[in-house]
Amino acid sequence: VKLQRSIVKHRAAILASIEHGLSNGRIESVNTKIRLITRIAFGFKSPDALIALAMLSLGGHKPALPGRV
Repeated sequence: VKLQRSIVKHRAAILASIEHGLSNGRIESVNTKIRLITRIAFGFKSPDALIALAMLSLGGHKPALPGRV
């Protein structure tokens, strides 16, 4: 009964998301990656390292690393 009421209440939004192919999957993926980066950067003393790791991982800019093709 609770599920049916939720579906009726949010029917317009559910149909719109199906019709337009919307999903929050990408946002959840980014959130998970940020949590992982936060654990990796735990030992650093400043938040600048965390921000730099996040920008390198998620920013889209992929600099060439030395010794790699």
